[in-house]
Amino acid sequence: MQLTSSHPRTRPIAAGHLRAFEAVARHLNFRAAAEELSLTQSAVSRQIQALEDEVGTALFLRHTRAVELTSAGSQLLRASSMALERIDAAVRQIRQSAGRKGVAITTWASFASMWLIPRLEAFQRDHPDIDIRIDATDNAVDLATSDVDLALRYAVPQAMPADAQRLFGEQLTPVASPWLLKTQPIHSIEDLSRCALIEAGDAHRTRHLEWLTWQRWLDTFGNKPATPAGKRGGRATLAKLSPQRWMYFNYANQIVQAALTGQGVALARLPLVAESLASGALVEPLPHTRLDSPLVYWLLVAPRSAQRPEVKAFCEWLLKQAAETREAIGDVPDPDTVDQMD
Repeated sequence: MQLTSSHPRTRPIAAGHLRAFEAVARHLNFRAAAEELSLTQSAVSRQIQALEDEVGTALFLRHTRAVELTSAGSQLLRASSMALERIDAAVRQIRQSAGRKGVAITTWASFASMWLIPRLEAFQRDHPDIDIRIDATDNAVDLATSDVDLALRYAVPQAMPADAQRLFGEQLTPVASPWLLKTQPIHSIEDLSRCALIEAGDAHRTRHLEWLTWQRWLDTFGNKPATPAGKRGGRATLAKLSPQRWMYFNYANQIVQAALTGQGVALARLPLVAESLASGALVEPLPHTRLDSPLVYWLLVAPRSAQRPEVKAFCEWLLKQAAETREAIGDVPDPDTVDQMD
């Protein structure tokens, strides 16, 4: 359908029909869009027809059992989706500011469960009037369009924007439960062949996450003594090292949980196991083989949220917690990122 007019349309379109358009474009189905909007299918169809009349061209190709976007429809969808997301975020923000104070944080599940949540009780004790919402997802949330105030992320420095604040860096280290080490002592790298080795299952598929693999660790330490002078040492490569078995997990908290229960030796991220090492729940059997990682933990603040008192209070508390972690793991930041630290 090509709509024609004796003169070009110049007035802005009415915004009311954009919800129906976005729903149909997302589902490519009038019935599904109608159900989502709690409207009749004919009502949605009339809204789309009215919008096409205003725009001056067809936005959908109607087939017998299917709907598809025209090039004009695709162009309008890109613009309207972003606009509607921003409007919705602004409305949520207004509603939030009119009610209870709260801070919404996005981060990934392992970091939330292993580092953030165990510390939250102290913040809540000092700020009982501030609600906390944690959105744990592996997908990066757009702070410009979502209703999230803070993002805690894990990336190399060059992948982060200039306003990102460095929390702490990372080292990888072998860890095991103390009772596993009683039955399977580890004094050298070669002793690992008697154990199950635990690592991230998807690390080999991503270049930066390859630092989380035993292969990378052995490439660094397999050809040099792993223990101080005077103690029994060992040398190994992954080709020569044949562990009792391999265990792979998708999430860091699963890797550490397997180590805590004595199922094997894990290559763990030091910032996430510092508390377990301090308490003795985990032990570093080869403490002289910590591997520096290029990956860093970051804080991002949504610009619209930065001046809210509750967000400022949470950021101040978070940076103090990060400073304690840096001290616990002996973190020395890169010169390029030291100016981003408090």
